[in-house]
Amino acid sequence: MRSSGEHRGKSSAVTKPAVGSSIAGIFALFGLAAVAGAIVLRTAPLGPWPTAGLSFAAVVAGALLISWGAEAAQFYVSQGLAVAFIALLQVMPEFMVEANIAWRREVDLMFANATGSNRILIGVGWPLIFFTADIASRLKGKGGIGSIRISREHIIEVFALLVSSAYYLVLLAKGTLSPVDSIVLGGFFVIYLWLLARLPPETENGDDMLAPARFLIERPVRFRREWILAVFVVGAIPLLFVADPFVTSMKTIAVQLSGARTHEAVMHAQFVFVQWVAPFLSEFPEKLTAFYWSRTVRLAPMALLNMISSTVSQYTALVAMIPLVYSASVGHFAAVPMSPLHRDEVFLSFAMTLYGCAALMKLRFTLGNALVVLGGWLLQFRYPGVLPYAPIDSHVAVAWAFVALAALEVVLRFGEIHRALPAALSHARSLLAIKPRP
Repeated sequence: MRSSGEHRGKSSAVTKPAVGSSIAGIFALFGLAAVAGAIVLRTAPLGPWPTAGLSFAAVVAGALLISWGAEAAQFYVSQGLAVAFIALLQVMPEFMVEANIAWRREVDLMFANATGSNRILIGVGWPLIFFTADIASRLKGKGGIGSIRISREHIIEVFALLVSSAYYLVLLAKGTLSPVDSIVLGGFFVIYLWLLARLPPETENGDDMLAPARFLIERPVRFRREWILAVFVVGAIPLLFVADPFVTSMKTIAVQLSGARTHEAVMHAQFVFVQWVAPFLSEFPEKLTAFYWSRTVRLAPMALLNMISSTVSQYTALVAMIPLVYSASVGHFAAVPMSPLHRDEVFLSFAMTLYGCAALMKLRFTLGNALVVLGGWLLQFRYPGVLPYAPIDSHVAVAWAFVALAALEVVLRFGEIHRALPAALSHARSLLAIKPRP
C-alpha cells in the first residue's frame, strides 16, 4: 500500500493511441470475465469444475480491476483518504471469501483461510520480492542486491505488524475470537491508518505504475474519476455474487483431487485447499504488482512495504470482520471457538510474522531472511501432522523454530538494530509531529 499526495497534472508518460486501445481492451476483457462469470454462475447449473473455472477467473479478474483502480485512485483523493481507501481495497477480495465462509459458520475454514493468507504474503510474497529484485539486478550487470532497505519512517508499518500479530497471543490464551476482539483489532486498524495519514506525502511518478493503472490516470480530467469508479464497480460487485460458488467449488474439487472418503479426510482436504488456493487467487494482484515493482530493483522497497501493509490489514480489519459476520449469521453476538488445530495454525502465523518483524527491525531484508521465511513456509508441508521422530505437531515445531530464529536474529543483529531502531523511531515521531496538509 502506498500513500501519496494528490497527483497534479498529467503523468509524464503519454499513452500512444495503439497502446491505449490495447489497455482499454484489457479492461473490457477482465470486466467481461468478472461480470459474465458472476451472471453465469448465478443463473446456469454447472458442474464443480466449470464452476471452479468460472469462479476462479471471475475472482482473479475482479481482484485485478480493483488493484488497478486502487493504484490510480491514490492520486486523486486526499492523502489520508487514499491510505484508508487503498488499504481496504487491497484486502477486499480476501474479505469476500472470508465473509462467505464466516456466514456459513464453517469455523475450520475460517481459520484456514485467515492463517493461510498472511503466511502466503510473508512466506512467499516477501522472498518473491527479494529474489526478483536480486535476479533483475544481476541481469543488469550490477550484481546481487544484498538486501532491500526501507526508509526510517516505515518503522511504523513494522511496529503495526508486530503489535497486530501479537494480539494473536491474546486469542490463543482465550481460545475464542469474539466481537470484543473485533473492536480491539478494528481500533488497531484505525490507529494504523491515522498514523500513516499523518506522514507527509511522498513524491511518486505515474510511470512506476502498472500500465492499466497508468492508463486510468491519463484519462481526460473530466472523466478520470468516472473511469476509476467504473473499474471499482465492475471489479467489486461481481465478487459479491461469485464468493459463494467460489468457496463451494473449491471444497468439491478438494475432495475430488484428494480422493478422500472418510469425513476426517474430506475435512482435511477442504481445509488445505481453502488455506492455500483461496488466498493465492485473491492475493494474485498483489503478487503481480510486487513482481512488477521488484524487477525495477529501485522499487523493491515499495513492493515490500505494500506486502507489509496488506498483512497488517489482514491481521486487523480482516480478522475483526470474522466474528461480526459469524454473529450476524447466528442471529446474536457470538464468539468463534478455537480448536487445538486452529490454535496451532494461529500460533504458526504469529511466529512467522514475529520473525519477519525481527528481520525488519534493522530496516533491511536480507538474503538470509528471505531464505528463512521461504524455507519455513515450505517446511510446514514436509510432515503433515505429528512429526515421526518427536511427539509434537509439525506446525507447532516450525512455529517454535521461527520464535527461536527471531530471537537469534535480534541477538546477531543487535548492534545494527541498536543503531537503526532509535533513529528510525525518532525520525518517525518528527514526521508525525508535522501537521498534515488538508
